[in-house]
Amino acid sequence: MNEGIKTYHEGLEMEYKAICDQLYDVIDKNLPGAENKIWHKHPVWFIEGNPIVGYSRQKAGIRLMFWSGADFEESKLQAGTGKFKDASIFYRSVNDINLSELLVWLNKASSIQWDYQNIVKRKGLLVKL
Repeated sequence: MNEGIKTYHEGLEMEYKAICDQLYDVIDKNLPGAENKIWHKHPVWFIEGNPIVGYSRQKAGIRLMFWSGADFEESKLQAGTGKFKDASIFYRSVNDINLSELLVWLNKASSIQWDYQNIVKRKGLLVKL
């Protein structure tokens, strides 16, 4: 685990740190070759420079967000505002994490992607990869 993510985890309340530790382990193991770093103050994984998945501490708990998750067709992932293709789920306890669902979502995250890396160049237009 890189120092930025380690520091992020250490700054969390105990129950949220446990959630993030588990998410980190599962994501890191199942997205081989993906780069992870702190991006906009939160842990995020990238494939070839494109953001794929990340998590953050929010009022409702730990938000696990998939940048292209709206296209996963998964009922437990709630789509964002509609402006982008993100979808999320919130965890309040490590027991809320369903490992088999998470593995399915990570598999979809590898194959279903929108090009967020070049969104500025395209003046806000998202293109499916």
